Amino acid sequence: MKEKSDEKISILSFAGNYKYLTILGCILSGVSAILALVPYLYIWKVVYEIFMALPNINNASNVAYYGWMAVAFSVGAILIYFIALMCTHLSAFRIARNMRSKALHHMVKLPLGYFAENGSGKLRRIIDESSGQTETFLAHQLPDLVGAIVTPVGMLVLLLVFDWRLGLISLIPIAISFVFLSRMIGENMKSSIKEYQNALEDMNNEAVEYVRGIPVVKTFGQSIFSFKNFHDAIMRYKKWTVNYTISLRIPVCNFTVAVNGIFAFLIPAGILLIGSAVDYKTFLLNFIFYIIFTPIITVMVNRIMFMGENTMIAKDATKRVLYILNEKILEETKNPKKPKDSIIKFNNVSFTYKDAAKPAVKNLSFKIKDGSTVALVGPSGGGKTTVASLIPRFWDVDTGSITIGGVDIRDIETRDLMNMISFVFQETKLFKESLFENIRLSKPNATRKEVLEAAKAAQCEEIFGKFPNGIDTIIGTKGVYLSGGEAQRIALARAILKDAPIVLLDEATAFADPENEYKIQLAFENLTKGKTVLMIAHRLSTIQNADCIMVLKDGEVVETGTHSKLIKNGEIYASMWKNYESSITWRVENSYIKNKRKEGVLND
Repeated sequence: MKEKSDEKISILSFAGNYKYLTILGCILSGVSAILALVPYLYIWKVVYEIFMALPNINNASNVAYYGWMAVAFSVGAILIYFIALMCTHLSAFRIARNMRSKALHHMVKLPLGYFAENGSGKLRRIIDESSGQTETFLAHQLPDLVGAIVTPVGMLVLLLVFDWRLGLISLIPIAISFVFLSRMIGENMKSSIKEYQNALEDMNNEAVEYVRGIPVVKTFGQSIFSFKNFHDAIMRYKKWTVNYTISLRIPVCNFTVAVNGIFAFLIPAGILLIGSAVDYKTFLLNFIFYIIFTPIITVMVNRIMFMGENTMIAKDATKRVLYILNEKILEETKNPKKPKDSIIKFNNVSFTYKDAAKPAVKNLSFKIKDGSTVALVGPSGGGKTTVASLIPRFWDVDTGSITIGGVDIRDIETRDLMNMISFVFQETKLFKESLFENIRLSKPNATRKEVLEAAKAAQCEEIFGKFPNGIDTIIGTKGVYLSGGEAQRIALARAILKDAPIVLLDEATAFADPENEYKIQLAFENLTKGKTVLMIAHRLSTIQNADCIMVLKDGEVVETGTHSKLIKNGEIYASMWKNYESSITWRVENSYIKNKRKEGVLND
């Protein structure tokens, strides 16, 4: 994670002019904290007047006045604190809004590959909950923190004014509590909070991925194994939480005993000192003041403890938002150029994924002619998907260049680049909208006629016929779901409607059954007619008619040619084709045997 130093991190940097409300709120909170101490003085004065008038209490003067003054200062402290919270809340809401807004606007400018590396659960938690944590801190905890800092100053003055001996004795348990407090909220807590938030992010991310994958998991009967990652994330969080709680058990107990142990020091000291007092009445009155006043010390120290923890949480939350904001955006060219055609050319391109041990592609050079179809095949991990992802700038190349129509893709405006390319990937995303809106997503201003024509070209009419509302059926409601092959045909209709000059197909028939695969192939013909096509496929039958087939291995092109030429070469592609044909024969033979067994012709 990229981090700035603590000195450079400022939550208020997101506030704009609203930061002055935060500052005003903190000042008012400090004033409120001082005013909140005054009633204790007036309460003591009430006690003093009554004590001095004993045994005839009726002779006590100014008791009502002191009582009303205590009430007035209490009400004043509450009102000023209320105004302080109003100021900090207004500022906090604006800061949280700005954090979310800036993070989301920045994410829009990030390369699409960033979202493949960072799960949606993690990003959602950073944007939503991290900004929420800073909102809580600024609205409530920051003004309380100011109060917790100001209160000890006024408290220290009062403790030492009445009887410095009793004041110092009252501070002994506080000093002891701060020793234990330093062990809990020092650098160890700072790193612990970071680990805690990381554990929550991992668990949240795995939960989202698990829920999203439930349909596929159930289909393949792998529920126990798929739950493993989510379960492991929960257990890591549990292990960390339990260990951290156990490590704080003794310091927290010691802190609690110390901060609540003021009377254990004060009462014995009072008994010892009253015997040597010159004026035992005055001493006793001072002692009563400490009995009335010292409980506020416990409240103040507990507040400081929670404020220290909450400050660290807010700083960590801010760093997580800055983690997104510090990510390098997809740089837009200042002098955009327009490609003259759809010729794609790789010029000595190399690219390595973040933290990867070796390049995904290296020194890659090839050309896809305008209107031709090029297929990429090869072993898994060979770099096929990476090549397709580099063309629309899901990532930017490390070295070399990629051009379209003679223009470096980095010199093409992102909007223009995206308008030139249609995508059909193996993982199709359909939204909880009507089938019509899902198709029209690629061209929002398309007419209904255009959408229907694209759907027809993608062989989608049969899908619409299954539902009473046809193309207006909303996906994901009332049991309306599509198979993998049907979803791919909807995705192909999107691409056909977009009518972009370049088409990228990545395992588009991966989840299709034979019937769907046949219809998808018909849709391919309509989609790719007259287009520049880059196709990735493991089913070699789908690429036999490609103008050029390139075999990638370890990020390099090891073979190039047409299907017939590569078969004659007898190298990697020929071996892959042989294995593919064997697998088809095996499936056909097994199907034949099963049918004969059902007919009773063959026995087990």
